[in-house]
Amino acid sequence: MVTQTAEDFDTSDATDAAIASVLIIDDEPIAIKNLSYVLNREGYKVTTRSTGTGGFKALEDQVFDVVITDLKMEKVDGMGILKKAQEVDPDLPVILLTGHGSYDSVVKAMKMGAYHYLSKPYQLDDIQEVVKNALELVHLKRENKRLKSRIFDKPAGVQILSQDPHVLSLVDTMRQIAPSDCNVIISGENGTGRELAARFIHANSPRHKQPFIVINCSALQEEILSSELFGGTDVSGTKQGGLLADTAGGTLFLDEIDQMPPGLQVKLLRTIQEKAIQSPNGKQNIPINVRFLAATNQDLEQTVSNGQFREDLFYRLNIIHIHLPPLTERTEDIALLAYYFLKKHSRLMDKVIDDFEPEVIEALNQYHFPGNIRELENLIERAVVLATGNIITLAQLPSDLTDHSLSVMRFNKNRLPTLDEQEIEYIKWVLDKCGGNRTRAAAILGIDRVSLWRKIKKNNL
Repeated sequence: MVTQTAEDFDTSDATDAAIASVLIIDDEPIAIKNLSYVLNREGYKVTTRSTGTGGFKALEDQVFDVVITDLKMEKVDGMGILKKAQEVDPDLPVILLTGHGSYDSVVKAMKMGAYHYLSKPYQLDDIQEVVKNALELVHLKRENKRLKSRIFDKPAGVQILSQDPHVLSLVDTMRQIAPSDCNVIISGENGTGRELAARFIHANSPRHKQPFIVINCSALQEEILSSELFGGTDVSGTKQGGLLADTAGGTLFLDEIDQMPPGLQVKLLRTIQEKAIQSPNGKQNIPINVRFLAATNQDLEQTVSNGQFREDLFYRLNIIHIHLPPLTERTEDIALLAYYFLKKHSRLMDKVIDDFEPEVIEALNQYHFPGNIRELENLIERAVVLATGNIITLAQLPSDLTDHSLSVMRFNKNRLPTLDEQEIEYIKWVLDKCGGNRTRAAAILGIDRVSLWRKIKKNNL
């Protein structure tokens, strides 16, 4: 055991508050020097202590993302550091550095919750790899806790959950226009939440106590749709009013408006202009008080250009246009929405399930979700059905979701990716397949390790 102590120091250039913070505790000066050098080179904020007592105090005074500690030290050893770290933050990963003959202590430490151990002499590349994986795990755990705190005690009502800046801006716009009576077109791919957006506008409007009526313009034949909307004669010959009369001060949501037959487009245009419909006997106009919200998964302007939708009706409806992005463009929301659906379906099924394995969130974040939010909900519902414990594991996800493969020539925000973007995706994929081993990844990519390191730093991979 070395009795000479090295000066405790902070070797980082702490200019970025988001830089991961690593605490190194070791009574061997050369070990501290080597570990500090390699981790500083990776961009981490490194704090060192040359005694277990100093490390114990550092854990009380500062917040760290990873702890690396020697197992054998005087007064306070690695086991004491592990126990203290767990008291400070149960999710804080502790990596133990062990010498020969420490097997029993290592087993005990791993049972106590140590993240990993490395036997001396260790390779510095191995340290880099273990620290990187530990940081990914702790980030996922902390992010999951933050998302759970946002979800599990939210009040009931019409909510649009997001932490994506663009979606939050759309929510602000919807809240701003809700008090008015202006007509709105909501566009977006299937599964992006068009009806939820319409309900949100209605719920925040003065009409919120009146009916919110939904009708899908593609689900009914023209005669039936006309009768539903404008009224007519039922099979018994009785004259009936339609939804436009029944809405009575509420909101009518016309989904897939682009599928409305041309003849009904003319009648709807006249209704909007005159704010009235004909009585079932056709002898008088009946005033109506209805707000129109319409939705489509098509480019409605292009549909107008193609002559498939009336231009004058389009301009009557398109006072405000809200376009909802696909889930692939709001990946920050995947975990947030996953926790919301976990809460929803576990309650519906009377199950006590309140968390995901970190690997589940990672798998969801890497999936491309062609069915958008609706597909995510279906996946979580399936997982809740299959779950046997109080946590969702990878075993409850479909195999095609967990068996990731490289996605090439994928559209990015409705455009093909640039060569640089595709290169970044390929580098990320190779790193994932190599388990984060940069030396192996560089060999596969056909570049040296320094070049790979520069690309990783440049693109914040």
